[in-house]
Amino acid sequence: MKVLVTGASGFIGSFLVEKGLELGYEVWAGMRGGSSRRYLQDKRIRFVELDLSSPEKLSSQLASFKAVHGRWDYVIHAAGVTKCVDKKDFFKVNCEGTKNLADALSQQGMEPRKFVYISSLSVFGPVREELPYTPIMGSDTPMPDTEYGRSKLLAENYIKANARFPYVILRPTGVYGPRERDYFKMAAGIKRHVDFAVGYHRQVITFIYVRDLVKAVYLAAESPVSGRSYFVSEPCGYESRSFSDCIQKELEVKRVLRIKAPLWVLWCVSALSGLISRVTGRASTLNGDKYRIMKQRNWLCDTAPIENELGFSVDYPLEAGVKETIEWYRKEKWL
Repeated sequence: MKVLVTGASGFIGSFLVEKGLELGYEVWAGMRGGSSRRYLQDKRIRFVELDLSSPEKLSSQLASFKAVHGRWDYVIHAAGVTKCVDKKDFFKVNCEGTKNLADALSQQGMEPRKFVYISSLSVFGPVREELPYTPIMGSDTPMPDTEYGRSKLLAENYIKANARFPYVILRPTGVYGPRERDYFKMAAGIKRHVDFAVGYHRQVITFIYVRDLVKAVYLAAESPVSGRSYFVSEPCGYESRSFSDCIQKELEVKRVLRIKAPLWVLWCVSALSGLISRVTGRASTLNGDKYRIMKQRNWLCDTAPIENELGFSVDYPLEAGVKETIEWYRKEKWL
């Protein structure tokens, strides 16, 4: 059984590759030429170069692969971008790249048994911001307020309308774990005895540990279920300080200066960071999209469908996931 993982060099992709090997698959890491193989050192991994930006080149690459190796049984599409200098790149990579892959697979007669697309909870945006907060439901009308969320929603819609093969769409909430750099910045700040938060209204946030997300992906791939979309999250929500409190506990930092600023301060900082990003040509973690994500107060989502239909449950609640993540940061000397 062969599985293709696109975006294999990325944070989530590298864990998908590892899990595929653990499950006994012949794992193909789909990557751009020159992508890092830092976390893809297992000699059992097979590599294939895929140019998702060019329909013609991608179709040729798939034809060459098929002539020698046949088709993949499962395709896990994890390639994408979460921050860009130019907002148009969200749509080029997240939407057009997905479209090109789906079309090329069909054109070459390489339809997989299951196509799993990793989308995002951000496709819904702030749809349930009224107190008391209730979970975002799959039946809600998506109202993404970020370029990232809009690009992911367009990709979802294309798959639903045009895919000629069975698919499952997964919408994870905030994904954290070893190798991830955005949440790491919080850990680095807490080690320096500083924690920064924004907004004075109550915020409920949700998380999913990377290994739990990977577990959900393979459950979706191997399940007979098709044509469904699921939120992937712990079933409970957390207060905005919960994550930083867990980090502080694991780092054994006794005192932390907690700074909470109004949202307008975050907006100013994000605008300045975005301007610097455009001048330097380097994508920044803090930008207009990130501001709107941090501004959103309710990230609860309905996890009953994935639990009931795929038998999914988390193995790493927040405290356990943070513990393993901090241990990895220390081992790799990030902290």
